[in-house]
Amino acid sequence: MTRTEYLRKLLQGPEILVMPCCHDGLSAMLIEQAGFPITFMSGFAVSASRIARPDTGLISYGEMVDQGRDICQAVTIPVLGDGDTGYGNGVNVKRTVQGYAQAGFSCIMIEDQVSPKRCGHTRGKQVVDRHAATMRIQAAVDARDEGADILIMARTDARTSLGFTEALARCQDFSKRGADIIFMEAPESVAEMEQFCQAVPRPCMANMIQNGKTPLLSQQQLQSMGFKIAAYPLTLLSCCIETMTSSLAELKKDTYPSHQPFTELQKTLGFPEYYKEEERYS
Repeated sequence: MTRTEYLRKLLQGPEILVMPCCHDGLSAMLIEQAGFPITFMSGFAVSASRIARPDTGLISYGEMVDQGRDICQAVTIPVLGDGDTGYGNGVNVKRTVQGYAQAGFSCIMIEDQVSPKRCGHTRGKQVVDRHAATMRIQAAVDARDEGADILIMARTDARTSLGFTEALARCQDFSKRGADIIFMEAPESVAEMEQFCQAVPRPCMANMIQNGKTPLLSQQQLQSMGFKIAAYPLTLLSCCIETMTSSLAELKKDTYPSHQPFTELQKTLGFPEYYKEEERYS
């Protein structure tokens, strides 16, 4: 089966899918090697790692799909991808969905923010009206139904600016339009998270950000509520920044920072397999 078909199968299973998010081929590969069934290309993390800029709509469609192509080629597990607002009107949304499918993604997330968008847990977010939001999702679903081998995750950021009731209504509309996965960004209480899962008849995703607006819950708690995916968008990026910063501080003090042996680094990156192939064709 294709990776998209495999993702559909995983969504039908009984267990919650734990999804660390990646920003490049290496982080995606490490997620797969650690045994996780899926990963997500985080727009926040790609903007940080590729252009060293904040997640405020500065990175382009071309840069995102190019990064995603490398990520999808680095792993065999399904990769979900941040498609932001779809980069324009409904026709742009369809092209974005088709482009992500061609790059190898198994799912694309489309959201209802005003362009340029920004991280869902930062200030200044605005959303389009409900009709415009629904039409974005309709365009994405149409692209899927017209042959793009990809699932559609519909996201709303309306909770922060318009309240929980409006956000929930949008989620229900997205579900009726045929979105495969529903994501309400930044619910602000356990009660809201529970109500979201109960009211939406589609797989629901929870976004776990430390010190964000949403309560940080265990995977078991999320599963008991009814969530199907638990996403951890910034865990690896934060660890990378922290480790690199501390290592640079050690070098500045003329102290060599400790890290994994060179032999282990080569093993992680596939040197032994490469040498076998090299010998085969020598």
